[in-house]
Amino acid sequence: MRTCSSCQRELPEIYRYCTECGSSLDGSTRSPSTPQDIAPEELNLQILYGMVAMLLLALLFPPWEAPPSQDPEFLGLHFILSPPIPEAVISRLLITIELVTIAIAGLYGAFLFRKR
Repeated sequence: MRTCSSCQRELPEIYRYCTECGSSLDGSTRSPSTPQDIAPEELNLQILYGMVAMLLLALLFPPWEAPPSQDPEFLGLHFILSPPIPEAVISRLLITIELVTIAIAGLYGAFLFRKR
């Protein structure tokens, strides 16, 4: 058993630091890390800006599908002011999947390539 020189607590031999006061048991001084010493991590803003641009493009070029009176058919990605055929409708399910996928991929990419 070792005795801590600061608080006089008995500790096992394998401990390098006192569990009570945190001082080193081998006699060396330990400098506590302060929050100023640790640099904060920042998300990659270029990827976040790219995500916003992709979300805007997804809204400008939504997926269209055939009108309810016809058989279900994916009509593609057309500009919102020029739908593929009269009475074609924007596929709400596909646009939701597209927007959520872009947002998750953008946030994950910004975190993955964050500045350390």
